[in-house]
Amino acid sequence: MSAADAHSTSLRRHRPFAFYWVSRVSSTVALQMQAVAVAWQMYDLTHNPLDLGLVGLIQFIPAALFVLVAGHVADRYDRRTIVRICQTVSGLAAATLAVGAVGGWMTRESLLAIVFVTGSARAFEQTTLTTLLPGIVPISLLSRATAAGASATQIAVIGGPALGGFLYAVNPVLVYALCCALYLASSLLISRVKVERNPPSREPISLAVLFAGFRYIRYNPVILGTISLDLFAVVLGGVYALLPVFARDVFHVDSWGLGLLRASPGVGALAAAVILAHYPPRRWVGRIIFGAVAIYGIAIIVFALSNSFVLSMVMLAVLGFSDMVSVVIRMTLIQLETTDDMRGRVSAVNSLFVIASNQLGDFRAGLMASWIGTIPAVMVGGIGALLVVLIGRKVFAPLYRVETLDVPRR
Repeated sequence: MSAADAHSTSLRRHRPFAFYWVSRVSSTVALQMQAVAVAWQMYDLTHNPLDLGLVGLIQFIPAALFVLVAGHVADRYDRRTIVRICQTVSGLAAATLAVGAVGGWMTRESLLAIVFVTGSARAFEQTTLTTLLPGIVPISLLSRATAAGASATQIAVIGGPALGGFLYAVNPVLVYALCCALYLASSLLISRVKVERNPPSREPISLAVLFAGFRYIRYNPVILGTISLDLFAVVLGGVYALLPVFARDVFHVDSWGLGLLRASPGVGALAAAVILAHYPPRRWVGRIIFGAVAIYGIAIIVFALSNSFVLSMVMLAVLGFSDMVSVVIRMTLIQLETTDDMRGRVSAVNSLFVIASNQLGDFRAGLMASWIGTIPAVMVGGIGALLVVLIGRKVFAPLYRVETLDVPRR
């Protein structure tokens, strides 16, 4: 189906987008299941919250090393092939975890090594996936497709952790084996996606080419503002790495409880994604993104103070809802503000900052928890996110003044 034909059809009848959507669900379910299993297994091995932070740090290192190369690769080669290779590598890593669980030889160091491999594949995959959408759907449907694609992620974020926690309680091998199967299925599905795209550039690789995304962002205040706001808010407000500590030591629940806590942000995020897919923001877009980050910080603070498992799940859902509003607006603005020949490299920089915010946020949380305690560490993060909103309102004024997502802004 051509992009022109897609103007007259809904996303549900758009076959390339349907394959993309199902593939994204499959790979993200695997990622989320694996994250719960690895976190629980690591805490079982060491009982040290700092090691949970190290899992996040080890995932960030390959992103920092490879993501700029990934952006250049995404602009130079077939993006579907790149995604397929990455998902196959992730599947093999999950298979190694399953073999380790069967043999009983998994250690702290081997877990971190496998996480590094998965993080390396993820650096290329995440960068490339975000560049596929503008070639799959027309610009007029981009904000809706971004929200619908995000809903795929959130369905996986809801079901993946809960399923992973349940299966891990039965047998860790089941979790890792299913992760492997899902990664490979996702690779097959993405091969069915037809992408409309201009012939890729064949610029020779150089430092100037690799860092072109940074230069592009530097001179675009809207993209710079969206990326920076998310980076600082999530680095300061990271809480996911400490959920095993809350599950075991605060709420006294087993791995199923951890799965429910990890799934709660996905419930809120899915609700936001469904709403935005049908009713994308039409006015005051900049103000909405700042308000969403403020709600994110407030939810973290309430979560830290809560002694109720149910209330904590609700706060994590609110956190997920507000974060998804920010994500959809940010990703749509980045695609609208970027030319196709630069999308890979700009998306690479965005992916670097997203991965940095998530993984360094986890590391910050684990490190602070080992210094001042788990609850104070989360409290500090929530307050930090609110400070980012107050400061960012002045520093990123062009973003605050953005009004609409209806038309390309280039």
